[in-house]
Amino acid sequence: MSDSNKNESKGFFATMTSMFGNAMHRSVNGLLGYEGVEVINPEGGKDDAEEEAQRGRWRQEDRDSYWKMMQKYIGSDVTSMVTLPVIIFEPMTMLQKIAELMEYSHLLDKADECEDPYMRLVYASSWAISVYYAYERTWKPFNPILGETYEMVNHGGITFLAEQVSHHPPMSAGHAENEHFTYDVTSKLKTKFLGNSLDIYPVGRTRVTLKRDDVVLDLVPPPTKVNNLIFGRTWVDSPGEMIMTNLTTGDKVVLYFQPCGWFGSGRYEVDGYVYNADEEPKILMTGKWNESMSYQPCDLEGEPLPGTELKEVFRVADAPPNDKFQYTYFAHKINSFDTAPKKLLASDSRLRPDRYALEKGDLSKSGSEKSSLEERQRVEKRARESKGHKFTPRWFDLTDEVTPTPWGDLEVYQYNGKYTEHRAAIDTAEVVEEVDVNSIEFNPWQYGNLSTE
Repeated sequence: MSDSNKNESKGFFATMTSMFGNAMHRSVNGLLGYEGVEVINPEGGKDDAEEEAQRGRWRQEDRDSYWKMMQKYIGSDVTSMVTLPVIIFEPMTMLQKIAELMEYSHLLDKADECEDPYMRLVYASSWAISVYYAYERTWKPFNPILGETYEMVNHGGITFLAEQVSHHPPMSAGHAENEHFTYDVTSKLKTKFLGNSLDIYPVGRTRVTLKRDDVVLDLVPPPTKVNNLIFGRTWVDSPGEMIMTNLTTGDKVVLYFQPCGWFGSGRYEVDGYVYNADEEPKILMTGKWNESMSYQPCDLEGEPLPGTELKEVFRVADAPPNDKFQYTYFAHKINSFDTAPKKLLASDSRLRPDRYALEKGDLSKSGSEKSSLEERQRVEKRARESKGHKFTPRWFDLTDEVTPTPWGDLEVYQYNGKYTEHRAAIDTAEVVEEVDVNSIEFNPWQYGNLSTE
């Protein structure tokens, strides 16, 4: 979209801050060996740079060793090339993180039931925004092991499945379905490490099909920036455009995630419009991604129609107070076995010993289990390559389609339907043996029990 169109689309909204650099930047020049490393305080403030830099979860000795290790990667994509300490992790994997999009899936149900094509996009785009409250968490999820899966049932009639389909580059595929919609994603992240911050580019494809009228929606989210990775209080921002397009009709919604400005101005704010296929604004949307979103019919100039008022479409649910990992109630639900189906796959993320140890607060055990899993993955890769074999996902198939994204081309994986057959066979069985999930050993491997020696 051109700059002129962007300006026109803002209508009555205040002019957006154009540069992310308006946040308070300070160089940590007083700390030996850290010259030029910036600390960004989203609230601005008057703290001394050295005092601000010491805030966060790192001990000084951990910070020193980590900085020495990471300096050589500045400017690089560190998606899968760096072994990271468990101190920065949360007890959840990227596959479970994908599943967090299902928390407010009732908005997709409403989109499917809605006859107004523009309100469909209001509901569907609010669903896409809803997950950003969870993305605000500053802990890193575990990278899934190749072949790892995550299953979820018992939530809004949804069956959800995700599988790690590639290790280099890291890629996941997911599929969810209920009576109103299907959700399909191929997820691939591209990163750029900048010293004390990390830029994350979502080189993925998200498609939602609303079943009633077979409407297909395509989502392109904004990039994300993680600030103060090593020094200072870590925080997340997602400045840029989110675009959701109705591929069936040509209608679309364009929402602007404002960058954090001086003293936190603009942080969390989202403004934009639903457009028809002729790119005429029909509904304005405004709100904060960590609080709520509202909508109002508008004229061709983007101004609210007389006699109408803003109506709230979505509000973030209450979260547990003082939660260690900033988890929502739904995030805890994802990590529990309450959302697991009968005869859970042994490759499920819940069963990972490093994830479980971290959940129990045992960082030492979590670190050793993580190293063991990563080494086992390398051993399996060598065994597979020695036989001339390629890894083949179980529940998703690689298609011939390569789709362009703003940050690079993406190979697309497609759900193959085998999991639906697998789950139906279990659910319709007359007798299903009860298994203690705590006794299931995590097993995503294709090549059986390989020694890591």
